[in-house]
Amino acid sequence: MISSATRRRCSLPPAQRRALLAVYAFNVEISRVRLQVSQALPGEMRLQWWTDVLAGAGHGGVEGNPVAAELLLAIRNGRLPVERLSRLIEEHQFDLYNDPMPTMAALEGYIDDTSSVLLSLAARIAGWHSEAIEHLARHAGLAQGMAQVLASLPLDTSRRQLFVPLQLLESHGSGMEEVFAGKQTANLRTALDQLAGEAREHLETALALLSSVPPEVRPLFLPLALVRRDLELMSRADSDPFMAQPASRLRILWTLWRASRSQHFRS
Repeated sequence: MISSATRRRCSLPPAQRRALLAVYAFNVEISRVRLQVSQALPGEMRLQWWTDVLAGAGHGGVEGNPVAAELLLAIRNGRLPVERLSRLIEEHQFDLYNDPMPTMAALEGYIDDTSSVLLSLAARIAGWHSEAIEHLARHAGLAQGMAQVLASLPLDTSRRQLFVPLQLLESHGSGMEEVFAGKQTANLRTALDQLAGEAREHLETALALLSSVPPEVRPLFLPLALVRRDLELMSRADSDPFMAQPASRLRILWTLWRASRSQHFRS
């Protein structure tokens, strides 16, 4: 059971919590567009609708869409930077096509404008914004995003999508078709291990940077505990990158509770 003290450390005032939920719900809406369409054009249209909402040119349905209404309220009340939300939409256009992620730099750019920006906005909603928090959010987002690329490999492979950088695969003698075959080879495992290593480096940097930000901000980065757990599982010798490993809700809550009691995340 989570103690009342822990709940107090991790809680936000109702208005800020409402804004945070709105931004996270918006991210879910954008991220799942690819799962809701079978062709790129309908996906482009859905993303354009959200772009128009942010630009104030939504064509009907804005008031009737609770996520859009709450997001616009959060933007107004929290003075959130609309351009960063717009870039998040733009980056997710990549999801609609089967072009491979070309390079590590391209993947980092994608994650910077998706995972990292969410952590940055969460801190801003909580009333905190600084260069130190932006630096932390970037490394935390990169760790989270790279771990997600690895965790999503079974699903992405089934759709012939490649988020693992093609340049990274080819540098180890692997390639796109080897991934889509769904069979682990020595070359492919080496490439995936390198990506996991990059994620671990960003994770360790983020955990070290937590001490440089206000204690009240640290609970917002609790998802790093899940990243650490996932990377540990992926590093096991018997781990199969093409076998999904969903965690139970109880396991997730237990991991977050234990992390909330650690020195890293205490407020």
